[in-house]
Amino acid sequence: MIYLDHHATTPPLQAVIDAMAAVMAGTWANASSKHGPGQAASRVLAGARSVVAQALGCKPAEVVFTSGATEANHLAVRGLLAAAPAGRRRVLFSAVEHAGHLKLARDLAEAGVPVDFLPVQPDGTLDLDAATRLIRDDVAVVSLMAANNETGVLMPVAGVAALAAAAGARLHVDATQWIGKRPFRFADWGADAVSFSAHKFNGPKGVGALLLRQGVAVRPPVPGSQERGRRGGTENLPAIVGLATALEALGDLDAEAARQAMLRDRLEAAVLAELPGVHIWSRAVPRLPGVSFLRVGGLEADVVLGRLERLGFAASSGAACSSSGSEPSHVLRAMGVPHGEALGAIRLSLGRTTTDADVDALIAALPTLRSLLPTVQPAAA
Repeated sequence: MIYLDHHATTPPLQAVIDAMAAVMAGTWANASSKHGPGQAASRVLAGARSVVAQALGCKPAEVVFTSGATEANHLAVRGLLAAAPAGRRRVLFSAVEHAGHLKLARDLAEAGVPVDFLPVQPDGTLDLDAATRLIRDDVAVVSLMAANNETGVLMPVAGVAALAAAAGARLHVDATQWIGKRPFRFADWGADAVSFSAHKFNGPKGVGALLLRQGVAVRPPVPGSQERGRRGGTENLPAIVGLATALEALGDLDAEAARQAMLRDRLEAAVLAELPGVHIWSRAVPRLPGVSFLRVGGLEADVVLGRLERLGFAASSGAACSSSGSEPSHVLRAMGVPHGEALGAIRLSLGRTTTDADVDALIAALPTLRSLLPTVQPAAA
């Protein structure tokens, strides 16, 4: 099976597996314990924290390890909101946040928190004029993804950071799809908090972190003494070491991005040439290098994905947590795409383990998809 769903998750590197196994076998004590084995584990934890800080351009004390980006998102938004001054209660999310993050928005709204959504343009980019109107002095937190998980569109983080700072609001950035794909330095964005997950860059599942700018207060929804009192629960040391190992192995991100962009562009050119009625969203705006979000004629996504899987390719219709249903992509709906067209969206996402041969194989398989189309339609870019 050729794997083309790297925005959902990525295969762990062998170095990550080996590092985690070594910790599980030799440093399995609780890092909070005061005895010798516990202190050995504490030193391993501190070493991993330093590696993460060095890789991401922050201070070790600014790294809060979590069970992944979802928990980090909750810690950021709920924690920053709880610590906000009186009179600041509104929370803003972009309309195209990950489906799991939008559930947090709905939960807050049901609890009586004023919640608003920053709209996007038809090409998937954030509407900065609307953001300027909505980010006012009653806003506690603005929560924005750095890059969309479906379209790959890059968001104007620096611009929103400036608006938030001018209004006195805190900015949280979900960098789950950014970190590991594009260069990142914490201080460059002007964000108060940045979340991410290790399994998006060939690390293990079930571990991530929140980068919390020094001096920014949060009231954690799960209190405890760990992580400097900012996240309760015994640290998952093997997974944390796996996260640090994956970050160390990233290498030249610019070179890898160029390689993936070349593969994606070659694939998109072949899809447009071979299949009628293809539309690829957000091609004209900056996006992540390895993703293509498209529809083929009037076909529903499940039909295309089913045929692809029988041909030996694993892809998805968008976010993995919501791709099993028959509802269209909320990202496309926020972009103004009609319901029926959005139902046809499929996502092909490449990664560091994707090869030229993988893309060649998919291109060679494209003619077999033509039989799914009832009529020949003119191609549309």
